[in-house]
Amino acid sequence: MKLSTPFFVFGFLLIITSSHSISGRISKNFTLDSLGACQGISHQNDKFYLYGDREVGVMREYILNEDSLIYQHKEYRFTIKNKNVIKHPTGLAYHKGMPTFIGNSVRQNAEGSLWKAIIYNINWKGFLKTRTLDGNLINTIEDDACIQGTRPEYIQYKGKWFVATADYGNKNNEVRLYDPNVLARVNKTSDKNVLFKKFTCSPWVQNLHWIANQGILVLIQNQIEGKKWRLTFLDLEKSLETGHESTLKIVDTDKADELEGFTLTDAQEKGIAVSSSRKSNVSIMNFEWDK
Repeated sequence: MKLSTPFFVFGFLLIITSSHSISGRISKNFTLDSLGACQGISHQNDKFYLYGDREVGVMREYILNEDSLIYQHKEYRFTIKNKNVIKHPTGLAYHKGMPTFIGNSVRQNAEGSLWKAIIYNINWKGFLKTRTLDGNLINTIEDDACIQGTRPEYIQYKGKWFVATADYGNKNNEVRLYDPNVLARVNKTSDKNVLFKKFTCSPWVQNLHWIANQGILVLIQNQIEGKKWRLTFLDLEKSLETGHESTLKIVDTDKADELEGFTLTDAQEKGIAVSSSRKSNVSIMNFEWDK
């Protein structure tokens, strides 16, 4: 798809396709503490769950009040018998009535060049009740079908729900769709009937966000390794049909830190982005969509 010449608006790089456009701005930055390096955000009904890697993997619950996230004094730890299990949470796939999955990336060498990707099937209701993984870890799945890392997110394709995940590196990146009911009971993602479809995508994907009413999958990315923000809006169906990402919009910001997660709120004109920085790690983003 041919893109027009990019230009700046409200501090964002706005790229317009022949039929789609989006503009936006970061309207507010603020700091939420006790998350360590924040790794993502999940919006469920009226709650927002932010997760990160502190001394252990943690998640905290918030509600949105105008342009502020208010802590609900509920902290959850990805531990069993006080032992760290999910140190580096990299995605939270929740959909009511379906299995809940959390991703994890485990460093395999001191240089950080080798990683092992793991997906955990957990009892979400029990986890929210007890606030630890004790008695709530159902299954551990090695994501050996991945190329680099795992970041599960529920998406819908032709009336059926799948768990999508993507790679972080800069070579042979893919978005893959897994059957959640099969995934929930296997030991590794290369097992039979787990992978449904896949397509190649651009590099440095930190997380995914699904916009259900538009059929849009958002790649939450860095422009370069570990730095600078990018949101790439994809036509999911066309991407799966062609085997390569079908880009509707790309929004680059001038923020220089490491974007880790993003979600829209109940209003599609407002989103929340999180980074791994210790300060100003949460940003309110306002969007204008084409009509």
